[in-house]
Amino acid sequence: MENNIVKALIKKGVKIPNPESVYISEDVNPDKISNEDVIIYGGCKIMGERSLIMKNSQIGYEAPVTLENTLVGENCKLKGGFFKGAVFAGDNSFGSGAHVREGTIFEEQANAAHTVGLKQTILFPFVTLGSLINFCDCFMAGGTSRKDHSEIGSSFIHFNYTPNQDKATPSMMGDVPQGVMLKSKPIFLGGQGGLVGPVRIGYGCISAAGSIIRKNELRNDRIILGGSFKDVSIPRQFHVYKNVGHIFNNNIYYIAGLVSLKSWYKHIRPLFIYDDFSQSLIKGMQKNLDQCIIERIQRLKNFCEKLNLSKKIFLSKAKDKKSKLILIHEKAMDKFKLADKIFKMEYENKGLDKEGETFIRVIEKKIAQSEDPTEKKYIQVIQSLELKEREKGGQWLFNIEQEMVQKLLI
Repeated sequence: MENNIVKALIKKGVKIPNPESVYISEDVNPDKISNEDVIIYGGCKIMGERSLIMKNSQIGYEAPVTLENTLVGENCKLKGGFFKGAVFAGDNSFGSGAHVREGTIFEEQANAAHTVGLKQTILFPFVTLGSLINFCDCFMAGGTSRKDHSEIGSSFIHFNYTPNQDKATPSMMGDVPQGVMLKSKPIFLGGQGGLVGPVRIGYGCISAAGSIIRKNELRNDRIILGGSFKDVSIPRQFHVYKNVGHIFNNNIYYIAGLVSLKSWYKHIRPLFIYDDFSQSLIKGMQKNLDQCIIERIQRLKNFCEKLNLSKKIFLSKAKDKKSKLILIHEKAMDKFKLADKIFKMEYENKGLDKEGETFIRVIEKKIAQSEDPTEKKYIQVIQSLELKEREKGGQWLFNIEQEMVQKLLI
């Protein structure tokens, strides 16, 4: 028997073809589910006071969907699976078998096929994921349209948990300052491959199918072929880190990039609010980004705490107590104390510099000049920016990122 919320939604015009099979918890606000061409198919569950479904969206067409505190923008199709604490900015499609958890943000026109697992994942517009993918703790940008987009091939995995049992492993494909402008070359990561986080990949790069990528490739427009290992068995060392600089610096770049994105979400995204629904959606994006930043700082802290034991093990075996390997352990632990202060300070957002203020005026003017300013289409406005305008905006975010990076790299 349908519950009160289901009855209220049907009464206001939401299409629920099989209401007896749909569960909507009492904490869901029916005012946050649009009555404009929204369809909730049989077997679906919607829970949580943050839940939001905007117009022209379909939930559960291929298989039942569970939505828990998930925000669904306009024209989305979530076809089957589990979604908790995620945000879909609009025009997104996600195939059945989904397993999407907290901290995930799909910006406009980002898509995924069937059987994809995500957590703490941020995809910029147009990015497309194939099928049978695990892509947690990642950021990906690149591409200029749905026909020119970054893509992850099917059966791809991001390895985000280490034998030392830490997750200081976020990987960044592209970057924030260029990525937000929607004019960068797409990145393609071939199917049946993987990334051993943390790594960073430049725009225009392609990895061959079956490649496992373990190193940064910061040059653009490269073809990456990850080699396979020979059969070998060697003694294992427990609780030691030999690539401290790689791990620490990649985490610094990742967090600094997200902090710069926070300024974009705070000052640019709200310019595209046009009603209560879109306001809730932007607030949801901001909240998820905050969760991602907090998560990454905590994971880096956990990693640096483990360096104490790693350092002791190396000291017990080292003839040179001031070897490069031991010194970089000490440097990382010291730099994290500074990083924690800087990230928290930047996280609170100090305010706008001159480039930021100038760029905001540019966006406001572009919105006012659009054919229908009340629609406030994010993709169209950003794509209409001239080269000099994009450079101004990119420099603003780059300055935010680099102010942190230059102080913290080891």
